[in-house]
Amino acid sequence: MSIHPTALIDPAAQIDTDVEIGAYAVIGPHVSVGKGSKIGHHTVVEGHTRIGENNTVFPFASLGQAPQDKKYAGEETRLEIGNGNTIREFCTLNLGTVQDVGVTRVGNDNWIMAYVHIAHDCQVGDHCILANNATLAGHVTLGDWVVLGGLTALHQFCHVGAHAMTAGGSIVVQDIPPYVMAAGNHASPVGINSEGLKRRGYSAEAIKAIRMAYKQLYRNGLSFDDAKAQIAKGSETVTELALFNEFFARTTRGIIR
Repeated sequence: MSIHPTALIDPAAQIDTDVEIGAYAVIGPHVSVGKGSKIGHHTVVEGHTRIGENNTVFPFASLGQAPQDKKYAGEETRLEIGNGNTIREFCTLNLGTVQDVGVTRVGNDNWIMAYVHIAHDCQVGDHCILANNATLAGHVTLGDWVVLGGLTALHQFCHVGAHAMTAGGSIVVQDIPPYVMAAGNHASPVGINSEGLKRRGYSAEAIKAIRMAYKQLYRNGLSFDDAKAQIAKGSETVTELALFNEFFARTTRGIIR
């Protein structure tokens, strides 16, 4: 364990012996930090916050503070951060609220750049990239492998499907289906994230089927229900399309159009 002598760590905090904590960091009593994690100088970690293994938190981040929700009245809610995440300078990740699941979750192997805000009750999957100043309002859900361009802002309760991507400065007020690229204010669909899928080993046949599903959603003049039915039929032979079915079953705000 390497803890700078100026760090303020509550004796009740659970800190693994293989953790680095920088100068003037503040760690509250209900915090746990797993092995191999590094907490940068001047970082503040409060609340009922669990940080897993091999995370790197850069200076001036604020984790586990009370949610920016006027209904919050000090209830015992949580922030859970998985393994292998990078959280850069001045990021803010807040606790959950009792009006939702009571926990804000960040999965594994995410790259969270400077000034990102992840609000109360957000659920972030694995392998996501959130570029500088990306802002998630409360109750937002990101699937695995999502990429948010810098200054992207998501309205509360929005869902973003796995492998989706937004351009910088996008304002997202409805759900983005899996694999879809979106841009603009308000964000609208501009194609599929084919380059990202190639990098992740998707076959040419799978990408072709995903592109066809995109056309069924946005280019063929089908109603949303008819498009969903066509995609569901396609998923019987192309398993990668099943992500669409799962996403449509959960969407609550309607999809971007």
